[in-house]
Amino acid sequence: MVDILNRVGIKSSPDEVFKALSTREGLAGWWTTQTQGEGQVGSVIAFRFTSDGAELGAIHMKVLELQPAKRVLWQVVDGPEDWIGTTVSWDLKQEGDYCVVLLKHQGWKEPVEFMYHCTTKWAVYMVSLKSLLETGKGMPNPHDIRLHDKD
Repeated sequence: MVDILNRVGIKSSPDEVFKALSTREGLAGWWTTQTQGEGQVGSVIAFRFTSDGAELGAIHMKVLELQPAKRVLWQVVDGPEDWIGTTVSWDLKQEGDYCVVLLKHQGWKEPVEFMYHCTTKWAVYMVSLKSLLETGKGMPNPHDIRLHDKD
């Protein structure tokens, strides 16, 4: 198994970062504007992605764990085939004025080409999260950075 790992420091408190990772409003502010569901343990959050009005796909995440200001853990229950069964976690810790966010998308069966794409897109979205919390404006889909014409 292989994992995607990202780290970013955000000039914010772990409480504020946790809200951005665990509420519909927060998630819509940095990942995708088309976010549905409530972020409670046991619930499923649906995320839809588009490009120039065309549907790219959807991902459904089951919330497995919420530790306020410390950790968020999801499991992919529907979406791209390579994602199903994988988990996505964010671990938060304060370092000076910054909240360090450690993202781990784990459980990939093999490093297929789509994983390379997802590694870069997670980095794009981590920068969007940072921007949302530091400036008040994220870059969620469909306003995110495009990596190629089908993104």
